[in-house]
Amino acid sequence: MAGHSKFKNIMHRKGAQDKKRSGLFSKLSREITVAAKMGAPDPDMNPRLRLAINAAKAQSMPKDNIQRAIDKASKGDAENYEEVRYEGYGPGGVALIVEALTDNRNRTATNVRTAFSKNGGNLGSEGSVSHGFERLGLVEYPPAAGDEDKVLEAAIEAGADDVESDADGHAIWVAVENLHEVARALEGVLGEAESVKLAWKPSLKTEVGAADAATLLKLVDTLDDDDDVQTVWGNYDIADEIMEKLG
Repeated sequence: MAGHSKFKNIMHRKGAQDKKRSGLFSKLSREITVAAKMGAPDPDMNPRLRLAINAAKAQSMPKDNIQRAIDKASKGDAENYEEVRYEGYGPGGVALIVEALTDNRNRTATNVRTAFSKNGGNLGSEGSVSHGFERLGLVEYPPAAGDEDKVLEAAIEAGADDVESDADGHAIWVAVENLHEVARALEGVLGEAESVKLAWKPSLKTEVGAADAATLLKLVDTLDDDDDVQTVWGNYDIADEIMEKLG
């Protein structure tokens, strides 16, 4: 189990950047509705819904909004969204996976393709980059949860597979089928997690230089701002000094 490694670039920038995304609550509501529609409206009986609700709570989404999203599925008046995954390459040869929920595949595909082409990237076919990632569960904690040794010990005891810690916090990786069990065990030791989700973990990371970093982040921001796009994952690693210059 690895103890220390940068992880903040695996998923697009968190914290303040994440909260600035346009329509964040709308995206969270959409995922809750889709999850409730696909399974039981009870999060105890529906792991995907439980994940969606946890993600919403982590972003301080009001309970009323969460319940409305669940009720929308129960009443049968929800739009028919389908899950779509896009894969491609950004500046510097970075691999990107874009997960979307859409009621219009043509619209979403056009928007994603345009974002890639206008920002130094190329949209590929399904499977073109995902072979370089592993589908895993991810539990994230802020630095205040404890130091690296405390989190590593808790993760080992809980049955996690890997831990990555840096100044921004802790990323605890676990097999998908063990995600909820491990998350519950961690909560008993470290408190409530910042997020519990399914994730794409890259096998290898691509270092991005200053020349490509700004364009890459613009591409990721453009994708992230699209209403249909739920999550953008990448294998990029941008040095702290470059990130600081970019603000």
